[in-house]
Amino acid sequence: MWKRFFKRTQVETIMGHRIPEPRYTWQAALWVFIYLGVPTLLLGTLIDALIQLATGVCTGLWCYF
Repeated sequence: MWKRFFKRTQVETIMGHRIPEPRYTWQAALWVFIYLGVPTLLLGTLIDALIQLATGVCTGLWCYF
């Protein structure tokens, strides 16, 4: 299954010009972080804040600072 994701295709040529294959860019990594990372961080922060309000015990990373 993983071979399908990492398999490289042959270089295509159109009228003698080589067409570069699609690749991941830093912009793709940024958008993945924005759409997946930020909501995950916010959800974790919300859960930690709710636990602190309910029990009075700080469970988040900010407790160490």
